[in-house]
Amino acid sequence: VAAVAGFPLGAMSTASKVFEAREAVEAGASEIDMVINVGALKEGRYEYVLHEIAALVDVCHGYPLSYGEPVESGALLKVIIETCLLTEEEKIVMCRLVTEAGAEYIKTSTGFSTAGATREDIALFAKHIGKEVKMKAAGGISSVADAEDFVNLGASRLGTSRIVKIVKANENK
Repeated sequence: VAAVAGFPLGAMSTASKVFEAREAVEAGASEIDMVINVGALKEGRYEYVLHEIAALVDVCHGYPLSYGEPVESGALLKVIIETCLLTEEEKIVMCRLVTEAGAEYIKTSTGFSTAGATREDIALFAKHIGKEVKMKAAGGISSVADAEDFVNLGASRLGTSRIVKIVKANENK
C-alpha cells in the first residue's frame, strides 16, 4: 500500500507532511511518496529540504520524532522532485539531498505538472545518486520501448497511467 505526503504541490509545512506520513504508516502504508518543497529548493534552502526529507525517512523507518511516539514501520520513502520544474543543478542537488537523508527512492514527477520523466533525467540521477538510492521514472511513459529505455538507464520502477494502452498496443503486434 502506497500513500502520499505533500501531494501534489509539496508547499505545506514539514509538520504537515510528517503528520500525513505518520497517519498513512499507522494505517498500514508500506510506501510513502513525498513531494519536496520546490519553492524552498528554488530559494536555495537546501538544509530545509534535507531536514524535511530526513523527517519523513524517520517516520517511514519508525524512529522517534518530536512530532510524537515512534511508529512501528518498515515503510520506504520515495522523494518526488518534480524534475520539469528544476534546473540541472537543482536536480543534482536533489540527488545529493535524497542520498544524504537516507530515502530509498528518487522519483521524477507527480504527473500533475508540465512534464514527466525524461531519459536525460534518469541518466543524470544515475550519475549523482548514492549507490543505495533507487530511481522511479514517472510520467510520460507511453510505450514498451519507453519502459525498456528507462529500465536500461537504471530505473527500478516505472509510473505510468497508460499501462492498459501500452499492454493492448503490445498485444496487437
